Amino acid sequence: MLDALGLSPMAEKVYRAMLAHPAEGVARLAQRLEITEKTVRDSLDQLSALAIVQPSQHEETGLRAVSPETAMEMLLARQQADLAAQQLRVEASRAAAARLIAECSGIHPRTADDEQIVGPEAIRERLSELARQTETEIMTFAPGGAHSAADLAASREPNEALLRRGILSRTIYLDSVRNDRPTLDHVNWLNQHGAEVRTAVSLPVRMILFDRRQAVLPTDTADARTGAVILTGEGTITALCALFEATWESATPLGAKAPAAAHGLTVQQAEMLKFLATGLTDEAIAKRFGISPRSARRIAAELMDQLDARSRFQAGVHAVQRGWLPAQP
Repeated sequence: MLDALGLSPMAEKVYRAMLAHPAEGVARLAQRLEITEKTVRDSLDQLSALAIVQPSQHEETGLRAVSPETAMEMLLARQQADLAAQQLRVEASRAAAARLIAECSGIHPRTADDEQIVGPEAIRERLSELARQTETEIMTFAPGGAHSAADLAASREPNEALLRRGILSRTIYLDSVRNDRPTLDHVNWLNQHGAEVRTAVSLPVRMILFDRRQAVLPTDTADARTGAVILTGEGTITALCALFEATWESATPLGAKAPAAAHGLTVQQAEMLKFLATGLTDEAIAKRFGISPRSARRIAAELMDQLDARSRFQAGVHAVQRGWLPAQP
């Protein structure tokens, strides 16, 4: 009856017998239940692991059964914790799968409903059309660091129209936009007019999700202006929404100070370590951060100083030794 809570039928029998006959030892319980003493001891091990029998100096078994009320509360709490942990694993797996989809978005349409767009003008027109058709929500990854004055000016009117219609707009920019006054002014304007804005150290790809039904990603992550693909597959959209939500949760709200990472590192330094460990070049890392290659090299050099390393390989070894990076990829 209690197997759904992690208790085997035999362990449940032993537990019930201990409640009814608390003074009986292993031999007497085995005789009463017509099982071997080893089976009783195995059941006691399971009951102890679940903490519904506890050490006692008075009972023959050296253990006492906790009350049914306490036992059921503990078993239910344990199951709830297991379910929560499983849900976190599912979300992490979904986000990991979505990250792969996003980072490999230079694809051709895979279903009859997917659509490919070529050229910056066609992309702008199609995005404007999708924005006009949006009914509830737009979620955006906006990598690339500082934006040009022309791009900022061009986006002001459509953004204002969306917000006037009551569309929920959530955008994640790179942390580096905080260092560019025109872009920061625009981001603050969005925030003041009802859009929700956060920043992150890095973003996997440029992406816009419309009403959790359509996702627009670049076909070339090196140059988002050359082409885009509109994905509509239910599984893909679900995964990309999970990626956005996971990134949103860890991103820093506009106006808040970025949290520190573990081991006294900044979040940017911790992310830099991961990128260096995967073999990314300074140029590739700079693009992820939305900063100059020179700034990326400076951050890497600071990390090497902290790790007392003369090479990036040695820095990786020292980072693993200090627990800054996992020993296994």
